[in-house]
Amino acid sequence: MWYSVFLNAAADQAEALSEALMEAGALSVSLEDADAGTPEERPQFGEPGSVNEQLWDHSVVIALFDADVDLAAILAQASAAIGLEAVPDFRVEEVAEQNWVQLTQSQFDPIQINEKLWIVPSWHSAPDSAAINLEMDPGMAFGTGSHPTTRLCLQWLCTAVSADSSVLDYGCGSGILGIAAAKLGALSVTGCDIDAAAVEASIANAQRNAVPHIVWQDSTRPVAGNFDIVVANILTNPLCVLAPTLVSHVKPGGRIALSGVLAPQAEQVIDAYAPWIALEVGDEQEGWIRLEGCRPC
Repeated sequence: MWYSVFLNAAADQAEALSEALMEAGALSVSLEDADAGTPEERPQFGEPGSVNEQLWDHSVVIALFDADVDLAAILAQASAAIGLEAVPDFRVEEVAEQNWVQLTQSQFDPIQINEKLWIVPSWHSAPDSAAINLEMDPGMAFGTGSHPTTRLCLQWLCTAVSADSSVLDYGCGSGILGIAAAKLGALSVTGCDIDAAAVEASIANAQRNAVPHIVWQDSTRPVAGNFDIVVANILTNPLCVLAPTLVSHVKPGGRIALSGVLAPQAEQVIDAYAPWIALEVGDEQEGWIRLEGCRPC
C-alpha cells in the first residue's frame, strides 16, 4: 500500500515544492496541469533547445509515499523548506498493490494504421492475419504507433514504399518506421539515431519482426549514401537544423517526409528546406502535421 498526495501549487512554487518533497522522502513526484480538461488547460510542447517560460499557472504536484510515513510531518517540512507558511491544499488517495505488468499491458491495444498495416503488442493476437502486422511493445525508445506523428509517417510509407525503394529512417527511435518500410517490401533500409539505446531497441525490434537485414547505426557517425525515401519523425527545431543533412541523403527524384511538427510550425520547416525541396503539408492529425516533398532531378 502507498499514498498518493495531490497538492495544489502556483507556477512559481511547483518545481521547488516537487524537489522539497523528494528531499523529504517521496518515492516519486510528478506535475500536472490543474486546469486539465477545462478551457484554461495549456499544453506544454517542449523541444530540444527550447525553454518554456513557465509551467502551468495552476499546477498539481503528485507525490507518492510509503504507507508508513508521517504524511503531515513530511508535507509541513517540504512546505517550510520553500518558504510557505502553511501546507498547500491537498488530498490523499490510497494506492493498492496491483499487477502492474498486466495493468500496463491493458493500456496498449493493437493499432490499425490503415487497411494494410497494424501495430500489435506481443501480448495480443493480430486482429487481421492478412495484414502486415508489426510486433511492437512500449519501451525505452519512442515509437509504438500510438502517437499521431508516428501514424502520419507510417501511413505515408504505405503509399511511398515500393519493391525497389531504398529507405533512410533518420532518428529511428524504436525502429518502427524502418521496420515498417522493410515489411512493406523496401529493397534496403537504413536507420540511425543519436541515442545508442534507441539503436539497440531498433535492432531488437527488427529481429522480433524477422527483418534483421536492416542497417542500424549511431547517427554520430555520418550516414553513407543517398536514398529513394527519407523519413524523419523528430521535432521542429532539429528538423530545421538537419535540413542540409537530410536533403543531402535524398536522391534526385527521391521523396522525403517529415513529422514531429505542430501545425503552426509548418512554415518554419518549409522555409528551412526551401533552398532544396518544396515541402507541403500532406496530412494533419490532432494538431500535428506531416510535411512531404520530392527532390528535383
